[in-house]
Amino acid sequence: MTFNIVILALVTVQRLGELLVSNRNTRRLLGEGAREHAAAHYPVIVALHATWLALLWWLGVTRPIDPFWLAVFILIEIARIWVFVSLGERWTTRIIVVPGETLIRRGPYRFLNHPNYAVVVAEIGALPLVFGLWKVALTFTILNAAVLAVRIREENRALSACRPR
Repeated sequence: MTFNIVILALVTVQRLGELLVSNRNTRRLLGEGAREHAAAHYPVIVALHATWLALLWWLGVTRPIDPFWLAVFILIEIARIWVFVSLGERWTTRIIVVPGETLIRRGPYRFLNHPNYAVVVAEIGALPLVFGLWKVALTFTILNAAVLAVRIREENRALSACRPR
């Protein structure tokens, strides 16, 4: 049980830290002339992720840990760090575009247009499986797919104004 709490606490602290970084980067980018796109769906994303994490805290604390899925989740988190570092000060949780900027094409962006979303999809599925919560993994994977269908469409539309590198 203690290890479960450590895992969930680390994920929670990571998410809260990312929100702080995102808010800082968003304020700076907007101050430099960037524009936010499709902001209306952002509260749905926040609610989905908060509910997912709260449910893991509620159901996962006393469950046995699956070492395979924990290893998978750790690899996913390494990919998350790669995405985060590759975007640097342009990383945010919102769709923020600086007009005229070139698209990032380093790191995982050399291989995928939206590696951050690939990481999020993998996280939402894998972390519940660490605790054997396959129904949570399935339910939130489906809900996340619906949200990402909107998000990716809107982000592609917003990024179409950028110059590819």
